[in-house]
Amino acid sequence: MADAAGSGTRTTPSAQRVLVAADKFKGSLTAVEVAERVTAGLRRVRPDLRVEALPVADGGDGTVAAAVAAGFERHEVRVCGPLGDEVTAAYALRDGTAVVEMAEASGLQRLPEGVFAPLTASTYGSGELLRAALDAGARSIVFGVGGSATTDGGAGMLAALGARFLTASGEPVGPGGAALAEVATGDLSGLDPRLRAVEFVLASDVDNPLTGPKGAAAVYGPQKGASPEDVERLDAALGHFAEVLDAGAVAASPGAGAAGGIGFGALLVGARFRPGIEVMLDVLGFAAALERADLVITGEGSLDEQTLHGKAPAGVAAAARAAGRDVVAVCGRLALAPEVLGRAGMRRAYALTDVEPDVAKCIADAGPILERTAERIAHDYLT
Repeated sequence: MADAAGSGTRTTPSAQRVLVAADKFKGSLTAVEVAERVTAGLRRVRPDLRVEALPVADGGDGTVAAAVAAGFERHEVRVCGPLGDEVTAAYALRDGTAVVEMAEASGLQRLPEGVFAPLTASTYGSGELLRAALDAGARSIVFGVGGSATTDGGAGMLAALGARFLTASGEPVGPGGAALAEVATGDLSGLDPRLRAVEFVLASDVDNPLTGPKGAAAVYGPQKGASPEDVERLDAALGHFAEVLDAGAVAASPGAGAAGGIGFGALLVGARFRPGIEVMLDVLGFAAALERADLVITGEGSLDEQTLHGKAPAGVAAAARAAGRDVVAVCGRLALAPEVLGRAGMRRAYALTDVEPDVAKCIADAGPILERTAERIAHDYLT
């Protein structure tokens, strides 16, 4: 495979310190496992190599795990899952900073295999998770959103934090996005007052508005099992919800449509939107780790056009390039041309399918194949 930047495959001088800062290979390996496998492959060729692992995430599923790998303490609590059943969810805490991942409570991962609930899935558990972080003394909250099973505009989350949404007959509205069409009044006066005292950051890799053709329902609803009719119904309900709350400007803000509109709920209570990978690199201490590295290895399951729009490898590569560090990438599948990789700051990408063309085998045996791929990187860059 050609070098993306056209300058050969070897760093000069040979790298002695490597930083592995990759995201998960979704469906195959966690970000922690990716780092472990890459490290094992590198050291098979260079046993003396200094390797630092810093698993990364962009705010979606895997964000808490990345924080824990970086030294945060994992806390588990029982909260409502997206269907109302109780689940065990985790957040991470260190020195007053909490990393809360909405997918832990309200993600697709919490649904039974093959089951979707696009109209009724609720983010109530995500609000409970935020409240648990506040109870633990968090002064700053990074709220990573993505991988959601929900399209409720954050209404469930807000209800768990003290808001009240009532029908015309004065009854609490039901769970899920479809029920928002019945909201007659919204009362935010009972929201947990601690929300106003913390630094609250909405971390997401998408900047969609709440409604419309680029909104939460239209773009992401089908991934959650929504039919075209469901999408239309959910979009109208979300628009009605924002109108009742007199929050049209918030609904149009970047990030409001993230994770089924939970971004809207977070922005409504004062969260500040930032690209997820930028936030996580700050929280994880990436800059300091970068200073110690000669070569950076990043990656994710599929390097494609989506990677270039706020995904973890693009953020890692941009920061590393700004610091004058070489970057190579590992991935399961590669769908970017060498010149595109080069513009993104990656000198070269190594795909598992280069080693094993059978995609099913790549997924099933991702770990060993990734180790062999890392050996290739070591031979190309570290000897």
